[in-house]
Amino acid sequence: MNIKNKKFIILLLTLCLLSFVLIGCTNNETAPKTPLSKSNYMLGTYITISLYDSQNEKIIDEAFLRIRDIENKMSINAEEPSQITHLNEASGSNSVELSEDTFHVLERGLYYSKLTDGKFDITIGPIVKLWNIGTEYAAVPDDEVLKEKLKLVDYNKLSLNKGNLTAKLEMEGMMVDLGAIAKGYAADEVASILRKNGVKHAIINLGGNILVVGNNINGAPWKIGIQDPYNSRNEYLGIVEVVDKTVVTSGIYERYLEVDGKRYHHILDPATGYPADNGLAAVSIITDKSIDGDGLSTSTFLLGLEKGLELIENTEDTEAIFVTTDKKIYLTSGIRNTFILTNKEYTVMD
Repeated sequence: MNIKNKKFIILLLTLCLLSFVLIGCTNNETAPKTPLSKSNYMLGTYITISLYDSQNEKIIDEAFLRIRDIENKMSINAEEPSQITHLNEASGSNSVELSEDTFHVLERGLYYSKLTDGKFDITIGPIVKLWNIGTEYAAVPDDEVLKEKLKLVDYNKLSLNKGNLTAKLEMEGMMVDLGAIAKGYAADEVASILRKNGVKHAIINLGGNILVVGNNINGAPWKIGIQDPYNSRNEYLGIVEVVDKTVVTSGIYERYLEVDGKRYHHILDPATGYPADNGLAAVSIITDKSIDGDGLSTSTFLLGLEKGLELIENTEDTEAIFVTTDKKIYLTSGIRNTFILTNKEYTVMD
C-alpha cells in the first residue's frame, strides 16, 4: 500500500503557486516588492501568508493565532478535544453549546448539505474516519462495515438552535466533519485581520484555498494558476485573473490512497461511501468568500458536471472551472472570456 506523502506535496504545491504568482505579476515597468511570507502547518495543511505592502510580522502572527483558534474549535483531529469533537461524542444524547465561530461554520455547512440534497453532507464523519485518507491509517474499508456506517450519515438529523448556539446529532455514532468548509472560513478570517491592519495587497494560501487581498502591487489583477490534476510536478492547465477574490479547488489529486494499483481520492460520496466517480477530475470556484468557495467546490464536484454547472450559473458573483477525466474544461459563462488555457493537452469546451 502506498500512501501519498501529504505534507511534502502540499508544501510543494504552496511553493509552486507562490512562485507562479510572483512571476505572473511582474511587468516591465515595476517589479513587485519581495513579500513578507510566513508558513505554518495547521488545519491539516501547509498555510502561507504573504504580504506585499507590509513588513510587519505581527500581522501574520495574529493571523496564525486566529487560524489555530479555529482549528482548536473545529478540527476532529486536534490534540485537545474540539467543540466538534464534543458534539460528536454527545451524538444521540444531548445538545452541545458552541462558540459563534463554530456555529456559523456548522450552519453554513448545513446550508450546502440542504442545497445539494445531501450530495455534500457535513455528517460524513463516520465514513471519513473509516477511510482515513491522508493519514498513516488509510485503508479501503470493509463493505459491510461501510454499509452500516452509511446509516449514520444524514444531515437532516443535525439540529441547530441559533438562539442558544447549540447543536445536536440525533443518532448515536453520528459525526460532523467540517474539513470541507472550515479552511475557507479560516481564510476569510485571515483576510479580515489583514485588512483591519491596513494590508491592501496579499495572498493567503491554505493548501489550495487561495484568497487574494486587493490587486497585486503593480495595480494589476493577481494571476492564479489552476492546477493540472494529472501532473505530478504541479504544473498548471490555465490562468485566471482575480482581484479581492478566492480561488478554491477540489480535485482527485489533493489526497489519495493507492491499493493494488488503484487510486482512491478523498472526496467521498455520501450515497455510496466511496470516492465520487462521475467523470470529474477537479473543480475550481472563483467567488468572494472562501467559506463559500470551499463549500461549493466540494458540492459541485459531488453533484457532477451538469448539475454543478447549473448550480454555479445560478449563484451570484461566482464562477467555476470544471475539469473532466478526459481532459476537457467546462467554464461558466462569466469566465469564458478571461480564462487563459496554458496546457494544450486540455480542450476548452463551448
